[in-house]
Amino acid sequence: MRVNSIEKTPLKFKGGLNNKILLSGLEKISDHGASFAAGVSFLSAMFVRPFAISLTPKTEKENKKYASANSLASGVSKLLITEAIAIPLENAINKIDKNPGKYLNESTIRTLKGSAKSLAVSSDYKFLTQSTKLSAGLISAVPKALITATLIPIAADKIFSNKKKSSVNSVNNISYNTVFSPVYNSIPFKGGEKIAQGVGKIFDSKWAQNLAHKFSKNEANIARNISMGTDALLCATTALGIKKSRQIDEKRKNPLIYNNVISTASCILFGYGLDKAVKKGTASLTDKFISANRGNPKLSKYIQGINILRPTMIFALVYYGILPVVSTFLADKLDKKIASGSPKTT
Repeated sequence: MRVNSIEKTPLKFKGGLNNKILLSGLEKISDHGASFAAGVSFLSAMFVRPFAISLTPKTEKENKKYASANSLASGVSKLLITEAIAIPLENAINKIDKNPGKYLNESTIRTLKGSAKSLAVSSDYKFLTQSTKLSAGLISAVPKALITATLIPIAADKIFSNKKKSSVNSVNNISYNTVFSPVYNSIPFKGGEKIAQGVGKIFDSKWAQNLAHKFSKNEANIARNISMGTDALLCATTALGIKKSRQIDEKRKNPLIYNNVISTASCILFGYGLDKAVKKGTASLTDKFISANRGNPKLSKYIQGINILRPTMIFALVYYGILPVVSTFLADKLDKKIASGSPKTT
């Protein structure tokens, strides 16, 4: 009787860990990692971060207004510009997944497959596909930052201003017509054959295969590492765009830059440790998930989905929910301290 009870215990976990809705969600996250991350960032930037900023104590209202405008502008630009690049790449990768022989050389398939049972579960292949899809955020970092700097004064004036004529629709119209329309008119969202063929040629190259072989063992951390690199580049370019902007109030530029730097640096420093701790703390649950879905041909996709979901949600919690209060407060105080101290040094 005792043996039977022990054998039945894992079934309780299996019933939840192989739920169809859960598996379907993880598969979609795996297939559309950059889109998922952009969507989470967009919602967090639109609602969570502005709310957190509003709770910041002993901070000038104008600095709060511009910080909230920065959040909204970055959320909109990140979603639209990332999607403009991510969707074609994701669709191209999905084409290769379904028919690798059409887009990859036979020697490439053999090399990437290695000793794995199939190409789909190969660590080298998963490294290349996930890196390619998630690179959309990194590729779009510079244009996102420049567009963010353009939209900040618009959002500050039209949404976070007390003017009666302010409206979300007017901001949407201005931002799309002046910034996004030229981008969307020039990008193929369906991800045609040429993109899949281009990605296939990259995978066929020796340098890509050597890169995959060298770093594929760290495949579980791809999403986190690319996210950190993207945030660092985005922060630096956004700061430069704010500094050079002619529309942003000069008095609000430095607090905005300090806010971005403090938020990004803190997120990278603490987010890495938090992600590592969560990953370690949920290792047993991940093992149970693998056990519950052993034999499922899409298991590797589900694991990729988990590895994207975990750091995305952690960074969203830290960057959009917790840090804004601290970074906005510190940026305000740092700006005042530097401004008051500068005359004394002259």
